[in-house]
Amino acid sequence: MVRVEVLTDRPEDRFAAGRVLHAEGSEAPLTIVDAAPVDDGPGWRLRFREVTNRAAAEALRDAYLEALVDRTADLEPGAAYWHEVIGTEVRGSAGQVLGAVADIYRVGEAEVFVVQGGPVGTFDLPVVRDIVRVFAPERGEIVVDEAVLDLGGAPVDEPRVRPLRKRPRWSRHGKGGSPPATDAPTAQPEPGSAESEGSADAAKEPGRPAEPSPGA
Repeated sequence: MVRVEVLTDRPEDRFAAGRVLHAEGSEAPLTIVDAAPVDDGPGWRLRFREVTNRAAAEALRDAYLEALVDRTADLEPGAAYWHEVIGTEVRGSAGQVLGAVADIYRVGEAEVFVVQGGPVGTFDLPVVRDIVRVFAPERGEIVVDEAVLDLGGAPVDEPRVRPLRKRPRWSRHGKGGSPPATDAPTAQPEPGSAESEGSADAAKEPGRPAEPSPGA
């Protein structure tokens, strides 16, 4: 049995008995026999049909687990996977280019895009309706109300400390995201990392290893 970090919003569905996951970069199936949330901490414990001993479980340590998904069935209109958002150009309401999405992370339930490469340098873009006016990564377009972001404001005395997070890695399986509120996205990863039973530290994140596909 392995313990996974949950990156999907739908672990009950992604980890249902009979579901098949894949270690990132592998075609070998990992068929879930049973699964349950961890009672005394974060994550889920999964038992795979193909993992029959501790050595096999140890081989999954720090691995991202993914699942093939049907985009049309898994995403509501207006939603996107994180890997589809990375690289999308961000413009202000007047059409000026502010940069492109280079990274995505979460603070609680909120998603934040890290925007880089524009005239104002790197900045964090909270994904909320008051700021994100157009969210269309399929067209390569995100339009924001830059006045709300106050990008031209004076720097604060102390640098902002971003919460530690695991950085998603994207693979051919893709990463899952949750549906956004109307025109604002909620793109989130859906894979999870696996670690062998009894391991104390959480595995690093993705790619959504369990959802795989992203994410667990």
